Parts: sequence; C-alpha cells; structure tokens
Amino acid sequence: MKICKRCIQPDSRPGIYFDENGICGACLWDQEKKNINWNLREKELFKIAEWAKKSTKSNYDCVIGVSGGKDSTKQAITARDKLGLRCLLVNYQPENISELGHKNIENLKNQGFDVISIRPNPKIMKLLIKHDFFKWLNPVKATEFALWSSTYIICDSFNIPLIIQGENPGLTLGARLSGVGTDSNCLNAEKLNTLSTGWEDYLEIDGVEEKDLFLFHYDRKSLESKNVKGIWLNYYLKEWSNYESATFSKKFGFQTRSIDTDPYSIGTYLKEGSNPGTYFALDTNLPQVNQLLKFIKFGFGQCMDQACYDILEGLLTRQQAFELVKEYDGKCSEKFIKQFCDYIEISLDEFWETANKFRGSMWKQDENGKWQNHVSELLHEEF
Repeated sequence: MKICKRCIQPDSRPGIYFDENGICGACLWDQEKKNINWNLREKELFKIAEWAKKSTKSNYDCVIGVSGGKDSTKQAITARDKLGLRCLLVNYQPENISELGHKNIENLKNQGFDVISIRPNPKIMKLLIKHDFFKWLNPVKATEFALWSSTYIICDSFNIPLIIQGENPGLTLGARLSGVGTDSNCLNAEKLNTLSTGWEDYLEIDGVEEKDLFLFHYDRKSLESKNVKGIWLNYYLKEWSNYESATFSKKFGFQTRSIDTDPYSIGTYLKEGSNPGTYFALDTNLPQVNQLLKFIKFGFGQCMDQACYDILEGLLTRQQAFELVKEYDGKCSEKFIKQFCDYIEISLDEFWETANKFRGSMWKQDENGKWQNHVSELLHEEF
C-alpha cells in the first residue's frame, strides 16, 4: 500500500490514480486547476446555457438532481441566477430522511423552484439495501442508483436539453481509473464505481422484478438520440470546494449540524474554520454507517476524505490531518448502527459478523485478536 505524498489518501480507493511521483489523482487535479483558463471555461459554460435556452422543447432549460445539501443548493442557485436557466429540480427522497434533511430540501424548494420528489417503493428499496449490505457491504449502493437515475429519467421524459450535476469524482476524488473519466460529460454517471456493476444485479433478489427497478437506471442512448448534454459543474467553476459550497449555500438558508455534534458519532471532525462534520451527509444516518463499512473494506472513511479535501484547501497540514484521521476515522454511533440493523431486520451480531468478512487486505489481527489497519501504520511511519 501507499499514501499520497501531497495529501494522505491511500491507494485502496477504488479507481484511484497515482502518478510516478506518488501523487494521487485528486492532488493532480488541484495542481491542474492552477493552469486552467477559467475565463474560457466560464464562457463555454454560458454558451451551453444559451444553447439550452434556445433548443429546449420543454418548459425547462435544465434539470438538476438535488438533496437540499450544500452542493445541490449551489448548483440550483448558480444555474438559475448566474446562467439564467429555468430549472426543474429532481429530489430523490432517501429512506428515513432526517429532520435536518427535510428542512434543507424544503428550504431549497422555497428559494423558488419547481421540484419533483421521487421515492422508490420503500418495500423494494429495503430489499435492495439488505441485499447490498450482505453482498457488497455497501448499503447505500441502491440509493445511489435511484439518486442518479431519477434525474436522467425526468430529463428524458420531459425532453429537457441539459442535465447539470455537481462534481466529477474522477477529478475531485482522483478516481481517474474509473470509467467516469475526467471531462465535463456527466452522461457518464452510469460508469461510476458504484453504478458500473449494473442494476440487473438486483434481479437475483426474490420478490424483485425488472418493472420494480424502473427508477434505478436510465436510457443513455435515448438521451443521446435527443442531443441531451450533461455537465459536471465543477469542471467549469474555479470556485468549487466542499467548504466553499457550504459557505455559499448557508447564504441561501442551508442548515448544518450543530458545532456541538459528537465527532465520534459521525466519524469526522468539527474544527474551527472548516467544520466538515457540520455540513456532510445530512439527509439520513445511513451514510454514517456506510462510512464505517467503507473504513472496514478499504481502510479509510469519511474523516480521511474530508481531511484530504481540507489539506488541498489549505485548511489543514498533513500532520494535522493525520492526527484527526487517527482520532476519528471509522467511528460511528452505535445508535446509528442499531437503527440500520432494525431497518433491515438483523441483529448487531449479524451486522459485525458480516462486516468482518469484508475486511480488506490492509487489516490484520494482532495476538489479542484486535484488528490493526495498515493504512494507519503507514501514516504512523510517515508522521
């Protein structure tokens, strides 16, 4: 295993790219941004917006998938107020939406948008989430199929010419080896690591038929035949980061967690000047459980992701990031774990027995049976 020489991202992230100098794809993108002619990119973005307004056969110029969170709030406000687009927002409603998640999507609606809310059959969704936990140790996998696909389905159905998504993970996460690529084309969303396994996998579940999965995949060929364009907004905007999006969206009523939130319960830090724990994954408690499971599978979780972002933003040093990751990464409130177990109707023992089967090669048990993480060992050696 290796750790990025600029941030501290490990090479266990699926699709991650490292160059010959040991720099990860996310840091390479951060370097590349300094040499981009952003004025030219912005002009290109305005041309796309003008094309959408002239070519639309719908009541709407663009469609945007939204949760009400920091990124989708920025996307919607930017598309309407900066680009002058008539927007249709599509909200995939997650299972067991939190009070804060509900407040934020209602806030975005009240900013003055038409919004379509979509919620797949809860009984089917529960079957898919349980299936994904046992097969992939990824209980948010099915939710991502519906989250992404619903926007593209509405675009196709309403004959809207332009899809606007937020950030390309091939750039911001450095997952350049995934099929999603590093360009501006968000029609490639079907090639994201999570989605690339294919929605057909769910047909193996008893009680699930193809007609139950309409909201879990989109027809790319149909979109292309209609000359639909799909763009990642972060490809065109110089000012794009997690901290910047949160700061921007707060001006439009976006609400965050309290600064008094227990960082051990959510597996990341709350630090003056950054506070990622206050503005990430607010919709439900399921992402907190999923980040714990990601930590088990790949040796890193939510705190690692956010610390690396903050290194690139100049908000943390590598040493500070390491200390925070050592303290908080992989932590999750037992309350959230119990809620998830109750939801898919399993015991806590079954949860941990299943999770431990998926431990990645970076995990070893010591003589006392305690799990040791090689990612942590590498960080200890460096710092």
